[in-house]
Formats: sequence, structure tokens, C-alpha cells
Amino acid sequence: MLIHSASQLITLAGGPQRGTELGRLGIIHGGAVLIRGELIVETGVTPDLLKKYPNEPCLDAGRKVVMPGFVDPHTHLVWAGDRAAEFEMRLEGKTYLEIMAAGGGIASTVHATRSASVNELLDQSRKRTRGMFKHGTTTAEAKTGYGLELNTELTQLEALLRLDKEGPLEIAPTFLGAHAIPPEYKGREDEYTRMVSEKMLQAVKSWWGAHTSEKPLPFVDVFCEKGAFDLEQTRQILTAAKTLGFPLKAHVDEFENLSGAELAGELGAVSVDHVVKTSSAEITALGKSNTALVSLPCTPFGLAEPHYSPAKDILAANGILSIATDLNPGTAWCESMQFVIALACRYLKLTPAQAVAAATINAAYAIRRDDHIGSLEPGKQADLLILSVADYRHLAYRFGGNLVQTVIKKGISYPVA
Repeated sequence: MLIHSASQLITLAGGPQRGTELGRLGIIHGGAVLIRGELIVETGVTPDLLKKYPNEPCLDAGRKVVMPGFVDPHTHLVWAGDRAAEFEMRLEGKTYLEIMAAGGGIASTVHATRSASVNELLDQSRKRTRGMFKHGTTTAEAKTGYGLELNTELTQLEALLRLDKEGPLEIAPTFLGAHAIPPEYKGREDEYTRMVSEKMLQAVKSWWGAHTSEKPLPFVDVFCEKGAFDLEQTRQILTAAKTLGFPLKAHVDEFENLSGAELAGELGAVSVDHVVKTSSAEITALGKSNTALVSLPCTPFGLAEPHYSPAKDILAANGILSIATDLNPGTAWCESMQFVIALACRYLKLTPAQAVAAATINAAYAIRRDDHIGSLEPGKQADLLILSVADYRHLAYRFGGNLVQTVIKKGISYPVA
């Protein structure tokens, strides 16, 4: 079909955007985009494309914004239960790390997830995928990490593959067996690190090959943080993963700087995520690398923390900045990339254009999919949004609602009711 008469066709053409070039939207005013099958064929101004393709089935965008679907490059989509009680504890003055030390936090969700069947995980997680999709997210990274033992970690991977197959939300899986030290390994952190490095990673690779050999290996992630995995434990796991051919990611510097960002960059990680307490020297080094920096503004917002990723410093260092929800049960149960854009403008001090680019083409880069999603260019997958407004800046200006009118995934239209 030919989607025409957009007020603003936001193409984001030209690939990932580094540093101060972030925010180059490639807007075509009065634009149109031709889709055939699952792919984009051509973009241009409406009169030209209507004249060139007079017999094409048409969809009138009604002078509204047409743009790429959002890409969410950091989520913990699959879990069981909730942690509403812990939210109340934080309001009473307990810190996130104190709650973790008392057996709450990630360990609480681990207990609930270990007790759930794959069908129970699917039922609960499917509701979240639908929420993400109707708010405009067409592709999302999603991690395991609430099993912390092989069988439940593999169950989470199975759930992710099944959700991806069901669609329409497309999922890029990540193995996060190193999300936390499981309760049964308390005081034996190095032993669990060896378990992940020497046994679980190989088992995941074998399981993956047996279940979905046509897909590339999932990412491997580590939570490098006080109370989770220290720098040397992180090095051990990521080095083992790299040796086995897994692409790498890392949670770093959410609460304290452990030099995890520097380590991940040296190992060629696809992204480092959180990057709140990352040092200036590490930001400078990452700005010279091909590693993306993923900011998760919902997390400090959810924790009522005053510190956010130093986005301006990242851009000044020529870094590749993206943003994500960090969808999870403990700190950021948020399914809307629109809300992330609103937060990014207020607390990261991004412009609306920068936030949109960070949520689309740069987010696609952070999961190694920028070659076929994240922008509206010929040959790319037809993942688009039609908004209910005529100006993209409303995505940042407004918050708490849903400005998506229609989601188009792989050329198929899904009206948002």
C-alpha cells in the first residue's frame, strides 16, 4: 500500500547517529511511503508518489505523523508475580540495595518465576507485549535472568522464542543468567560465577542450536554492580561468552562505578546499559568505540533517584546514545517508549528530535538490527506508526497517554483501539 498525506514523514535515514548529530530526523513534509509485502519500497512527497503509483492501494495518513516503530533495546519482559509490596517499602525509606540484601528485589521475582510453568509465564508476559505494541514498540530486546538456574533460564528463553513467533511484537532475546547471585549461592559468589561461565553458557548455546538454529545466538548480559557481580566476575562471564561466540551486553554503573563500562567496551560489547555513574574517562573511551550506551530513565524515576545518565556528556564524547524502558517488576513496570521519550527530554535534557532518534534508529543499533529496522528507507522492514497528532514533538510534550493511532508491523496494519 501507499501511505500518503503525512504531515511529517520521519525517515531517520542514514544510519545510527553519533554524538551531537543525534536528532537528524530526515523529515519529509507532506510525505508518503510505499510498502510492498513486508518491505519499504520508496519514500517521497505525496504528489510525486501518487502520480508514480496511480493504481496502488492507498492509506491516507490524514495529515498526521508517520514514523518508524519504536525499538526498546532493554527489557526484562518475562517474569511471574509482582513486587508492589517492595514499592511501598521504598516509600517507607528502604533502599533498593537494602531490599535486595534482605532477600527481596530480584530474588523475590526469581522465586515466583521458578515456580511458574512456561504457559503461566506466557500468559503474564503476553499482556505486557500487547501493552508495548499498542504504545508503538514494534521490536524489543528481552532478557532472561529470573531463573538463576539452568532449567528456569531455558524456560524463559523458550517463552521469549514463543512470544516472538506469535508476534506481532518482534523480540531479540538475551541470556542474563548473571542477573544476581541466587539465594542458594549466598557466600559462594565465585562458585556461581564459574557455574555460569563454564556450564550454563555452553548449555544455552547447545539448547539454542537445537531449538532455533536459524536465528543468531542471543546476547549475553551481566549485571556488574555492587551486590551483584564484581568486575572480575563480570570479566570471567563475558570473556567466556565471547569465546563461545555470543554477542555481549552489560548492565553497568546503575548505583556505583565498578569500571564495568570500560571492561565491556574493551570486549567489544554491543551496548552498555544504565550508565548513570559511569566515569568521564569511560564515557570518552566509549565515544571512540562502536559500543552503544543505553539510558534507562524509567529506572531512576521509578526509584525516585535524582541521578540519570549523563546524556549531554555522552553526546559531547561522540557516543551512540539510545533509550529504553527497562521494563521489569521491581523498578520500572513501564511498557511505553512514549513515556521514556518524555522522561528523556525532562531528565536527560534531550530535545524531542534527539529522544525520537534514540528510541528508533539508535535503539535498533543497540540490538544489532539497524540494518533492517529503526528507519523508513527502501529495503527495510515496514515497521511504522501513524500517530494521532500532526507534530512529532507531542511525543515529548505530552505524557501518560497514547498518541499511536495505527501500528504497522511487517506491512500489516494494526489499528489501536
